[in-house]
Amino acid sequence: MTEPDSSRAAADTLTGGPLRGRVRGRRSAVPVPLLVPALVGLVFLLLPLLALLVRTPWRSLPEQLTSPEVWQALRLSLLCATAATAVSLVLGVPLAWLLARTEFPGRGLVRALVTLPLVLPPVVGGVALLLALGRNGVVGQWLDSWFGITLPFTTAGVVVAEAFVAMPFLVISVEGTLRAADPRYEEAAMTLGASRFTAFRRVTLPLIAPGVAAGAVLAWARALGEFGATITFAGNFPGRTQTMPLAVYLALQSDPAAAIALSLVLLAVSIAVLAGLRDRWMTAS
Repeated sequence: MTEPDSSRAAADTLTGGPLRGRVRGRRSAVPVPLLVPALVGLVFLLLPLLALLVRTPWRSLPEQLTSPEVWQALRLSLLCATAATAVSLVLGVPLAWLLARTEFPGRGLVRALVTLPLVLPPVVGGVALLLALGRNGVVGQWLDSWFGITLPFTTAGVVVAEAFVAMPFLVISVEGTLRAADPRYEEAAMTLGASRFTAFRRVTLPLIAPGVAAGAVLAWARALGEFGATITFAGNFPGRTQTMPLAVYLALQSDPAAAIALSLVLLAVSIAVLAGLRDRWMTAS
């Protein structure tokens, strides 16, 4: 009978060799009560997307995507989503800077209000836009009587509705990037004589450019998929306010193949956005 090697055991205790291996093996064993619901959740999330791919009419897909109705909705969606993203950039970046770099009473409340469209039901957002910018709205009646500007049920109304729901995504992304950026670069620029706006334009903006780009992509993707606020505030008029999500809803009742083709386009755009932002998310984590 061989005696246990006490020196080897002591060395393993110091180096953690076999013990580390046992711990690693214990960590790799997934408990069944966690594994089963995790797999069910994975199937629950992927099954609808797989069903969409399975039922896609691949042979007639080029014909579906190039039909005048689908192309019209696709072109209008891309145009309005890009315009809404531009509006979000012009208004959202200064708003994010205000929240990240300045102190004022009620800043927490302002931040909560800025992010409110993220959790607000889109239809409620559309109703709120009608009450504010409709022909009889709080501001809309003055826009109509003084400047002859009418936003509801127009293409400009689609841009307004999409910017309303998409801008918080950009503000949150840019504000987080601003908080992570070192403010001493701006302070150094101001000690050299630059004004605060010049420091923002020449120092801060290049520093946070990746965060601004990521926020713009998120806002663009959210604007492209917007439905509730758009149909409530801008309606569903082909060629004027009918974007791809609205076309999917309408086509589902009369031409399911066209609805599937449009849905596939939106799915491809979403995957492209996730793939483009993957490195940024991995770095942030």
